[in-house]
Amino acid sequence: MRITTTARHCEIDPEDKLFAQTHLEKLSRYARDLHEAHLTLSCENYRHTAEIAVKLKGHDFVGRETANNVRIAIMEAITGLEHQIRKLKERRLERRRGDRTRTADVIGSPGEVPGDDGEALGGTAWEE
Repeated sequence: MRITTTARHCEIDPEDKLFAQTHLEKLSRYARDLHEAHLTLSCENYRHTAEIAVKLKGHDFVGRETANNVRIAIMEAITGLEHQIRKLKERRLERRRGDRTRTADVIGSPGEVPGDDGEALGGTAWEE
């Protein structure tokens, strides 16, 4: 994954840059198709804002957070991105295994066999 960093109105400490890169690399656990990430840090008086844009195949996610400390802002923005990417992963997994859960709901309980009493087929049972 390619990570680019930009600083607006401030300098990026090399330790903070390394901190952000190591935590952004951990996002690849949830999605294998991470292409690039762009970290933008800006400072205004005592507020530090971290904005992280991540590009996946067909999806773009943005996490933005403001805090008093640079590392806290970076960590909170990464936490928001992690939540978004986990949600995408769950949607992908549900789509993949969606047919199996739906057929189990249609059949009913595991002990019920359609046709035993005729009611499961939509009619009444014949008595002879």
